[in-house]
Amino acid sequence: MTASRWGAGFAATGRFVAEIEAAAAGSGPLRPGYVLAGDEAFLFDRCRAAVLKAFVPQDLRDFSLSDLDLAATSIFEVLDRAQTPSLMAPFQVIFVRNVRQLYTRGQKKDEFAALDRYFRSPNPQALLIFVADFLRIPSDPRRMELDDKNRFERLTETLGEHCGMVELARVNEEDAMRWTAATAQEAGARFEPDAVRELVDALGADMMLVSSELEKLLLYTLGRAGVPADGSSSAGLRGRITLGDVETMVLGAKQRSLYELTDAISARDRARALALLHGLLNSSDAGEDAAIGHLYMLARTFRQMLVILEKNVRDSRAIWQALWQGFRMPPFAAEDLIRQARRYKSRRDLTRALKLIARADLELRSSPPDKRLVLERLVYELASEPKPVSPLFASTQLSFEV
Repeated sequence: MTASRWGAGFAATGRFVAEIEAAAAGSGPLRPGYVLAGDEAFLFDRCRAAVLKAFVPQDLRDFSLSDLDLAATSIFEVLDRAQTPSLMAPFQVIFVRNVRQLYTRGQKKDEFAALDRYFRSPNPQALLIFVADFLRIPSDPRRMELDDKNRFERLTETLGEHCGMVELARVNEEDAMRWTAATAQEAGARFEPDAVRELVDALGADMMLVSSELEKLLLYTLGRAGVPADGSSSAGLRGRITLGDVETMVLGAKQRSLYELTDAISARDRARALALLHGLLNSSDAGEDAAIGHLYMLARTFRQMLVILEKNVRDSRAIWQALWQGFRMPPFAAEDLIRQARRYKSRRDLTRALKLIARADLELRSSPPDKRLVLERLVYELASEPKPVSPLFASTQLSFEV
């Protein structure tokens, strides 16, 4: 597939990889430095792998590869290392992380002057790769946030004067689906259209997750079909990846059903909520034994809604600031969860739900005769309007809480 058919991130990465390969083969020029701008980790890994393959022999990696962090190493030390020929390796590759340090307080005149001096007479046996992953470049760069746009322009005006700029833009869903289907085909498998769409959509086109889950799916389907994992000597056989395979193997697809359940609960639709709960239990390989896992996910989702309500989050852009790393939902669920949280009138409604879940958790851990019944009663109560509390009981409860 030609680079012109890909979006900005894949296209820029393709050009960079082609330039690196041509330089390694002696058929093209190599710039003394490059800036990998953007936080798309999947594309960064592709760029790094291409550089290592071209210029860093495995047996010389300890001598020819350096990973430096500007938070711990000054740019002067980085440039000194680049300028000094290695006695053990014919070529040096230096990855420089935390480039943001060059754009913090102060004008950094001395630092940029040193960079200018080095690039006026660079060491031809060294390659500097600046990792500017403090930027977020959307799949359509025209929609870049103003702060990121200003940072990118500053990068271009400084390091971009001497280095090649490589924009690692986020991968859009169409590109993610094309890459997934093509990669599966190369491995000897065939993705059904509905299955590849579900995989990418369930994971929010997060390419690191998509590639990881794809690897699991290939092992599962090719192993099931008796096809070698490398696809060799099996030209007539193809593992088939179905929608059911994705729903069985991919956590994100299972989470989708959970968010449908919380949608029904928050809408007070008891019939739909119970039907969705039965679907979750019936589709789970562990059946009733998966009850604790479902309960954990329910508790996590209601805690997320509580934070969203307390911090008055109104759009998906603000949600990543309100929810900390490790406590975020998949990107596809952000808007849905904001909508669900706003159906609750107060913090009390959500804390009531968390208390009901905590009670069900205690009951499940006490080995009840029927775990399904515990979950059914919980979902029924969660999807019901809370009973009004008499003023006398409310004052008594308040005194206990105080």
